[in-house]
Amino acid sequence: MVLFFSPLEQFNLLPVVPLVFFADALDLSLTNAFIIAATLIFFVAVYVFALYREDNSIYIIPNKWQAILEIVQDLAYNLVSTNINGKDSKAFAPIVFSVFLTVFFINVIGLVPYSFTLTSHICATLALSLALFIGINIICIKKHGIKFFTLFLPPGTPLALALLLIPIELISYVFKPISLSIRLFANLMAGHTLLKVIAGFAYLLVDQAGILFVSHYVPLLIISVLYVLELAVALIQSFVFSILICIYINDALNLH
Repeated sequence: MVLFFSPLEQFNLLPVVPLVFFADALDLSLTNAFIIAATLIFFVAVYVFALYREDNSIYIIPNKWQAILEIVQDLAYNLVSTNINGKDSKAFAPIVFSVFLTVFFINVIGLVPYSFTLTSHICATLALSLALFIGINIICIKKHGIKFFTLFLPPGTPLALALLLIPIELISYVFKPISLSIRLFANLMAGHTLLKVIAGFAYLLVDQAGILFVSHYVPLLIISVLYVLELAVALIQSFVFSILICIYINDALNLH
């Protein structure tokens, strides 16, 4: 008997360690998303122990871990210098570096069998986008004060046009973190769903006989190609997410 499962089941949050108190009123259960926290902790440990020696200095001749992280760091600095104008732009390279690596690791860990893709949940990507967006707004208000509101009304705009332009600019500005989160969530969810659908199709063919059994190698070949494509999507989406954060920081620093 062949069982049919929804390809969206892989995105279900399931309790791994149930911690429910007060007759289900307080649910503090650890779900399958805890693997993301474990991965990030592991990454921080590798970063600390692989790069720094006992005297808290980095290696003059980089080891392989330091060489890889230096490449990513150079990428972050290039993103910042290209997309953020101003003499203080390099100060934002660490946050861009952290955002890129965090999103990339979460995306990639979701491709490990029996793992969990946190960025396939809109609540996770929206929380990350909102946290960064709020921080960017704090930077903008701290630097420009009341001039922050010129983001919604470019200088020299006629008063009659301002009544139409301000609501449009405000709605566009508010939707920035929403579009940022949806872009990441939709790409990851669509790719993983496609992989699950084709894998399910291959599984059904394995259970058959004759030519149908032999034909299951076709979807397996397609899955191999799509898996490489999903790795590329994981990298590209991390790159796009970081670039958009740089653009938003540039808008906050330089206004219009």
